[in-house]
This record gives sequence, C-alpha cells and structure tokens, in this order.
Amino acid sequence: MKCDICGKKIELTFLNKPIGSYMRNSKGKKKIVCSDCQRTHSKEELKTKL
Repeated sequence: MKCDICGKKIELTFLNKPIGSYMRNSKGKKKIVCSDCQRTHSKEELKTKL
C-alpha cells in the first residue's frame, strides 16, 4: 500500500493491517494516510489534500 498524500510505502503489521489510518475525502471515499503525514499535517490540511 502507498500513502495517498506522499506516495511513500506504508508498512504492514503481522496481521496485514497498515501502520497509519484511513481518512475520508470530501466525496466520501476512504484514503490511506501514513503516520508521517499525520504527524506533519493537521486534520483539515489532510482532508483538502485528499
């Protein structure tokens, strides 16, 4: 999986769950965001970039 903002590969846990989270864009689609992007951007900035 890749982050929808920066394009960096997202690591998976041993249960194949991504280390990061899913966010919904303005159209309601689920997008995955890595933990680095979550740390550097606010929640409002992330929604506008998706």
